Amino acid sequence: MTDPVSRTFLLLDIEKFSDRDDVEQAYLRRMLYGLTDRVLECAGIDETLRRRADRGDSVMELIDANAPLTALLRALIHEAPAQLRSMNRMASRSAQMRLRVVVATGYVWVDEHEGWVGADLNHACRLLDAGLLRSALAQRRDDVALCVSDSVHAGIVRHDHQGIPAEDFHAITVDSKNGPLQAWLLGPLPADAPRAGDQDHCGTGDLPVPGHQGEPGTGRRDGRNGGPAVPGAAPHFAGGYVGGDNHGVSAGSVGGDIRFDAGRRAPGGAS
Repeated sequence: MTDPVSRTFLLLDIEKFSDRDDVEQAYLRRMLYGLTDRVLECAGIDETLRRRADRGDSVMELIDANAPLTALLRALIHEAPAQLRSMNRMASRSAQMRLRVVVATGYVWVDEHEGWVGADLNHACRLLDAGLLRSALAQRRDDVALCVSDSVHAGIVRHDHQGIPAEDFHAITVDSKNGPLQAWLLGPLPADAPRAGDQDHCGTGDLPVPGHQGEPGTGRRDGRNGGPAVPGAAPHFAGGYVGGDNHGVSAGSVGGDIRFDAGRRAPGGAS
């Protein structure tokens, strides 16, 4: 394994992905990756400055720390919602796309198998899966709910750069296995949301998580994750390894350390 490197993490996840049929899911995947490419291009971040992990219903980008974070935030705040509005106007109701988005910074190891390992990345994934962020998107008419880590807020957002309105970000606290995570939500807090300093008591809902162990698209669990395989059961992650493409995962929660590896099969044959 190489030494850890500093990176910006961009995570985007489609709301209610598993509610769609296979044709609609394939369409949404194309739309998500096209949207991500256009937003990053708008921010001046070309393919030489980024690596992508395909999570099926979500996409994760490792972005070089020298890429302009202010430009990325401006593109996510202004360009991404405009792109989504345009796309959704031309799509049927079942093919419309709404996104949860997280921007964070930190250190990550990229191993010889292109696996991504790091506590900072784990924290970003927990923000993406937080019940509070899910609730914020569900209660909005907007198609995007954006959350940034405390480090991104401290380094960029609080300085009120042009196009990044500091007053529109609100402090939140998300519970995690290793204690509360401080973060900042763009736009109004959802009704009954815990304030900063409280635990996140929002439920995980019925929306997808970035990846899962077990059979893709089935929602089955295995004995390593708290019980026998149960058709249609909601997956719960107790930590470990996530690999391969994962599609249509819903009603899950993510806990413990997570390892993202786009090219390997998970232990025990899961993919």
